[in-house]
Amino acid sequence: MAHDAALYPADRIARAQKAAADAGLDALLVSPGPDLRYLTGYQALPLERLTCLVAPASGEPFLVVPLLEQPAAEASPVGGLGIEIVGWQETEDPYALVASRLPSGGALRRVGLDNHMWAEKVLAFRAALPGAEQALAGEVLGELRMRKSAAEVEALRQAGAAIDAVHAAVGDWLRPGRTEREVGEDIADAIIAAGHATVDFVIVGSGPNGASPHHEVSDRVIRAGDPVVVDIGGTMPSGYCSDSTRNYCVGEAPADYLRAFEVLLAAQTAQCEAVRPGLTAEQLDAVGRDLITEAGYGERFIHRTGHGIGLETHEEPYIVSGSARPLEPGMAFSIEPGIYLPGLYGARIEDIAVCTEAGGERLNLTPRELRIL
Repeated sequence: MAHDAALYPADRIARAQKAAADAGLDALLVSPGPDLRYLTGYQALPLERLTCLVAPASGEPFLVVPLLEQPAAEASPVGGLGIEIVGWQETEDPYALVASRLPSGGALRRVGLDNHMWAEKVLAFRAALPGAEQALAGEVLGELRMRKSAAEVEALRQAGAAIDAVHAAVGDWLRPGRTEREVGEDIADAIIAAGHATVDFVIVGSGPNGASPHHEVSDRVIRAGDPVVVDIGGTMPSGYCSDSTRNYCVGEAPADYLRAFEVLLAAQTAQCEAVRPGLTAEQLDAVGRDLITEAGYGERFIHRTGHGIGLETHEEPYIVSGSARPLEPGMAFSIEPGIYLPGLYGARIEDIAVCTEAGGERLNLTPRELRIL
């Protein structure tokens, strides 16, 4: 995987340590996953053997790795951060090793564990650090990760352009007589060809399958007149993700579907145009939800408006009713209202937006209108 120093600056661990101290955490324990990659640029393999970045609130951070993974760690961006890499032998207890290097005698009161740490590792740390309360490091790291730098926004912009290129070609594969799975395979190949490192998901929801927001693909044969929801995304070599949904119809669309789609398009457009600093997540949700409700489809919009995006497809901030979090410059998130009529069809329009000082920037630029094939 590619590494860009602008995307993974060397001061992130220090900023995380300060944030941990401010939050009353004595140390952060971060195992392989997006938090570790965010802090170090290291995309470590998630193994049963412990790999863990140990970042005391006060003191020098270090990375504990299995001895057989030490060369990979040293060759990764971690090698350029100037932090100690501590290899452990197969016969050693790595949890005891971590404990031996942290404050003892009651000085270690509260530790933050990354949100994706495996349960077996959480319990092993509980045994190795019996005097320390465990908390979620995500409460600290999520606050750092949700405010994207200019380099991160550019990485998301490139991801958006790559997935846009795939949507632009969907009409080449979507036609009557083909199954959702066959179309999905073509789309997956195109996601890689467009520059992604991995395919994260492909949803091809034709006809009634479009009414299930997280339907993926099936052996259903696409028929003339079917509306089709295509929601696709992947991860770029930079580590940053794409996610975009567009709607297609194979032939003439049903009149009632067209009415619902026009409502949805107006709602999603209004939400994209409403993005600005200071607007709360629930206010942005309401911009579209109120329009959909006024048109009589409120009960058919069954999920939140959107989710943050970055090194994960779904991360903070969440654009949902009940969230009073104000939008801030650098926050990136999806805007994806939907209308779903079980047994008939569904529709969802999704763009990634970034809050800027001036308002908002939409990162997906393919037409949002229904595409008739």
